[in-house]
Amino acid sequence: MDKIKILLSEKDIPRRWYNVKVDLPFSVPAPIDPVTKEPVRIDKGKSVFCGSLLEQEESLERWIAIPEPVIKALSIWRPTPLRRAVYLEKVLKTKCRIYYKDESVASAGSFKQNTAVAQAYYNKKEGITCLTTETGAGQWGSALSFACNLFGLKCRVYMVRLSYELKPFRRTLMRLWGAEVIPSPSKRTVYGRKILKKTPNTTGSIGISASEAVEDAFVHKNTKYAAASLFDYVNLHQTVIGLETKKQLKLIGEKPDYLIGCVGGGSNFAGLVFPFLRDRLKGSNMRMIAVEPASCPSLTKGAYIYDFADAGKFSSLQKMYTLGHSFVPPPVHTTGLRYHGCSPLISLLYNKKIIEARAYHQIEVLTAGVLFAKAERILPAPETTHAIKAAIDIAKSTKKSKCIVINFSGHGFFDLAAYEKFLDKKLKNYAYPIAEVKRAIKELLQLQP
Repeated sequence: MDKIKILLSEKDIPRRWYNVKVDLPFSVPAPIDPVTKEPVRIDKGKSVFCGSLLEQEESLERWIAIPEPVIKALSIWRPTPLRRAVYLEKVLKTKCRIYYKDESVASAGSFKQNTAVAQAYYNKKEGITCLTTETGAGQWGSALSFACNLFGLKCRVYMVRLSYELKPFRRTLMRLWGAEVIPSPSKRTVYGRKILKKTPNTTGSIGISASEAVEDAFVHKNTKYAAASLFDYVNLHQTVIGLETKKQLKLIGEKPDYLIGCVGGGSNFAGLVFPFLRDRLKGSNMRMIAVEPASCPSLTKGAYIYDFADAGKFSSLQKMYTLGHSFVPPPVHTTGLRYHGCSPLISLLYNKKIIEARAYHQIEVLTAGVLFAKAERILPAPETTHAIKAAIDIAKSTKKSKCIVINFSGHGFFDLAAYEKFLDKKLKNYAYPIAEVKRAIKELLQLQP
């Protein structure tokens, strides 16, 4: 078997998603109502989420069957290859074995399609005709546009204004698959108009875009909201990544010492890591490292408290590491990681010291991305370069032979503008806005139960 590229066949696509909550030795804090401070009681008839996804969000079954139409959709690009970065290893002169799970082979170029096809399927089954969502870098918007086109749904994407301007080809891809793409904040929604009146030159944020998408879903008939990350059911759908990776590593007799993924809302990290968590909880020494941008460091600098998932406060309160729902990150090129909070599940695991977190600035991660591209001849998305940077640091810092596995969450072919500015030395690092976050956290303390 070629250990440079470990392939599986179509029959190896997972038939069940893994629900990690069942195996945790502690309970996950429930979302609460911001007014009553009591656990949220969901009215499926009035929710912006479809009922099947809400059932998965609350499920305590370890394994949840993947419907055949979803498996058929996944088979367009899955199973994805696990590649060994032998050329990068040679450049680094390391004894470590570096593997990357290549999710960039998906039609839209990223791991996001794993949950997009599932969400589109369940909504279509329940009679929904249109999905709304937000997108940062455009990977999620592209993935949902693909999935809605596949299942015959309309799609409206509120794209963070900074990304809308910096990544025109991603929005073109969404439009090719039939989606309407709207720069956010926009004049389409009450909340968007409110933000534009207050800060007309804002670059936007994922939290603002999410609020617009949720408001849109509320006011239009047969329309629901599709979540890109954060929620348990999204993490659930992404476990196909780790389940395949476990099988591929077993085929070549490898056991990971490090599992690494970039983190915004957290779903690509969850997808790789969650299927390995039972081993970690049983005493394995493997280290699980979440890597985020230093300009938007929710895990490493945020507070572990209840906060809204969106800037407009339409959502329930989630217990997570957060910089505050009103936080508008600096205009870095890793726009897919500019979310103010992190998945409650990942936040809990970090709080319990089961996983680790690191933060890097954009120039150092793009430096790592260029090194990877030159060595492996594959261009990573700026978000993905965070995981690559951590893997490189580990490989250079240890003299022992370790197995390092990263989630190569997406390609960077639509991110050439960022790389061009990097090569022309026109990028800068942005300071973490401490004073702004302190004010936001102070306000949030009044909402705690």
